Amino acid sequence: MTIILYFLAAGLIGYLCGAIPFGFLYVKLVKKQDLREIGSGRTGGTNSLRAAGVGVGVATGLSDVFKGALGIWLSKLILSGHTPDNWLPWMLITAGVFSVIGHNWSVFLKFGGGAGTGPNIGWATAIWWPMFPIGFIVMVGLLLGVGMASVASLAMAAIIPLVFVVLYVFGYADFGATPAYLVGGLIAAGIVVWALRPNIKRIIDGTERVVGPRAKRKEAR
Repeated sequence: MTIILYFLAAGLIGYLCGAIPFGFLYVKLVKKQDLREIGSGRTGGTNSLRAAGVGVGVATGLSDVFKGALGIWLSKLILSGHTPDNWLPWMLITAGVFSVIGHNWSVFLKFGGGAGTGPNIGWATAIWWPMFPIGFIVMVGLLLGVGMASVASLAMAAIIPLVFVVLYVFGYADFGATPAYLVGGLIAAGIVVWALRPNIKRIIDGTERVVGPRAKRKEAR
């Protein structure tokens, strides 16, 4: 029973951290507008950039990464020493997955939100710090090249569990001791893909929104 309560605590911590609507708050502060009524209606970094410029977009993206990591850090701080070591990784990935859920379906926004990419990178970074530079390179590279935030998000959703699979298979550090993190990566990837269903359809149809240099090139034609 105590173990179940710890899992519930980890999920609640992750959810509440993920539910903080940074993009909504930043755009409201800077532009006095409701981000949910602009562009895609999502509250992540790309739509914040579209609504209020590069500065707000970058701030939103980094804040969303931070809140995903915060859910892990707080869960680890509170639960470490109170639960068996073999259970802790599973509790941490519970917090990580729920940070993505909180971002996508925030209780503070009547269960609206984003697609979950920022907190997905964030919780994975809190587990293994090189995930942040990997995420930065992938996201920026695809945004500048392909110009579709959804493609970048889908790529990261796939890369995170793949990285944890490699760490698990090769037994890097303590990652070989549990499959928890790769399982968390797969679940979080499923949530991101679910949230991006409309985008995937537009990608297939060739009507997906573009941003960055590619959007400017299209406007110049």
